[in-house]
Amino acid sequence: MAKIVGGFQDPSSEVLAEAAAAFGLLASAARLHIMWALSQGESDVTHLADRVGGALPAVSQHLAKLKLAGLVRSRREGRRQVYYVDDPDIVTVVRVMVGQLTARETSSGTGTGTGTGTSDRLREAGV
Repeated sequence: MAKIVGGFQDPSSEVLAEAAAAFGLLASAARLHIMWALSQGESDVTHLADRVGGALPAVSQHLAKLKLAGLVRSRREGRRQVYYVDDPDIVTVVRVMVGQLTARETSSGTGTGTGTGTSDRLREAGV
């Protein structure tokens, strides 16, 4: 039975498993970069590969996984497949997480490679 704490009911185990799977997909720096790029606007695979600096087949595979999970959608425009994120909540999650980490790195001066940034703290915590 789900508990109610602070006015919020705990989500079901199915919802938590689904969220964990989505976050698992975003745990890849390459996929997160693709999601960041798509949160800025739609794109085809060629432009995404150029933007994120990935090989076309690898970016295509990442997009297929993101699409299968329902995080990304696509539509055909002539011969091109255009990818986009149509869920504003997903866009918000990606923008908040990346934005907060960027702000922390910038404000602490660790964006210059001093070695004490958020990513180092996450690695130390075993994440």
